[in-house]
Amino acid sequence: MTSRSNVDSLNDSQGGTEPAETVDDHAVGEAGSSASGAALSPSQQIAAALKRERLRAGLSLSEVARRAGVGKSTMSGLETGSGNPSLETMWALAAALDIPLARLLDPPPHEVALQHVGDMPSLPSTTANYVATLLSPSPTNARRDVYFIQAEPGEPRESQPHPQGTIEHVILGRGAARIEVLGKSYDLGVGDYLTHPGDQPHRFTALAPGTNAVFVVEST
Repeated sequence: MTSRSNVDSLNDSQGGTEPAETVDDHAVGEAGSSASGAALSPSQQIAAALKRERLRAGLSLSEVARRAGVGKSTMSGLETGSGNPSLETMWALAAALDIPLARLLDPPPHEVALQHVGDMPSLPSTTANYVATLLSPSPTNARRDVYFIQAEPGEPRESQPHPQGTIEHVILGRGAARIEVLGKSYDLGVGDYLTHPGDQPHRFTALAPGTNAVFVVEST
């Protein structure tokens, strides 16, 4: 646990721990989102998740900041989507809320979701040249099989439906590829991540020589 900061000591001396805020489900669901319903940016995803988990725990902003050893202004900035947290800060906040780090990074679920490499929440370390990006947290009681795929342009790979409830995760490591599922096609570049139902027919086509990808097949 990170040590308590001087900023938090000053906050406590001036007024102590604030009362826990009342949970407003509507506000929690929309924290960090725009009125137009546009897709959330990575910083807005973190802001919405952080406020949701803080209110769910019944804690004030100051109390979470105190427990995590970060400044109240830092915490406030993160909840409004204006902060740029480090990996160490997010670990400290997750520990303060007594939740897995993935709960603060998990995007809203979609049946099929393509996330481009620059659009996912990434946390740089402050102690090394190292960046962590959560692609998908594992559901409870799920089995995940991991495959490394190498493919060349030409005939697509047709896949028949897997058992009901199967989810496939695809992370493109090199080249370019197109995945077709549920009547739509999705083009992936290096670092892009696609999740889709594996219990539906789907097709993988390499669009560049030397294409490779990691497939994770999830079943319950």
